[in-house]
Amino acid sequence: MSGADLHAHERRFPLGAEKLRTPERLAVLEVGRVIQLCGEGVRLASALDVGTGTGVFAEAFAGASLRVTGIDPNSGFLDVARRLVRNAEFTAGVAERLPFENGSFDLVFLGQVLHETDDPAAALREARRVARQRVALLEWPCRSEEIGPPLAHRMEPSKILELAKNAGFHSIEKVQLARLDFYRMAPA
Repeated sequence: MSGADLHAHERRFPLGAEKLRTPERLAVLEVGRVIQLCGEGVRLASALDVGTGTGVFAEAFAGASLRVTGIDPNSGFLDVARRLVRNAEFTAGVAERLPFENGSFDLVFLGQVLHETDDPAAALREARRVARQRVALLEWPCRSEEIGPPLAHRMEPSKILELAKNAGFHSIEKVQLARLDFYRMAPA
């Protein structure tokens, strides 16, 4: 897949890598809380961070002693992630076609990326395919705000739940964070 193929999409994060790690954005992400929610009730040894960007969550998963792989279509973001997060692997790719074997990771995490995919249903099917224990999503709430993507790019919680059910997930939970929506689900 060429760099142009990986990059061409109107909803992909339009700003530079430096915007992914601002103190304001990191506060909104509640990284520590998200990592805790991802691991509640399961023993995790590995994680795939889909749409890793500059590796914010990959870094946190690695800090929690997980074997981490990050995937993103943006090679510039991946260069930053590789420089900042030395104890994780990073590869170019998209959520709709994950280049991994079935059941490759205990956890598959999609952090603020489902709304950016070309085909959210395919992205969830792929996440389910490569997950052994859990898939977790972090998404912007479906309301107009000064931070985050425009309202037209956000997804209604009912749509996310419908997509997850259609992808074959069960025991789908939604947790409301201070500024974001967190979902976790079992692949089998």
